[in-house]
Amino acid sequence: MPTPQTTDNHIKAVNLKMREDTRALIDRAAQMQGRSRTDFMIEASRRAAEDAILDQTVISVNADTYQRFLAILDAPPQSNEKLRQTMQATPLWEKK
Repeated sequence: MPTPQTTDNHIKAVNLKMREDTRALIDRAAQMQGRSRTDFMIEASRRAAEDAILDQTVISVNADTYQRFLAILDAPPQSNEKLRQTMQATPLWEKK
């Protein structure tokens, strides 16, 4: 049975124990971004959680669709002016 949507966005405390050097590293990074430790840790944790979930996302397709997908990946790119310009441009790491 589905659960009803809730608008309960109450803030809940999370207590963490960590090594001093880890805390100092987090504090340094947060300060460099002009953020509080809490804000920095919440954002970093949220991003890591989203990445972990997305890494486990499976997209299922039938065999024919999968074969067409592989054919597109294996096909050479179609020549176009923008691609030509990109391939002839000096890489950023070689610019002075």
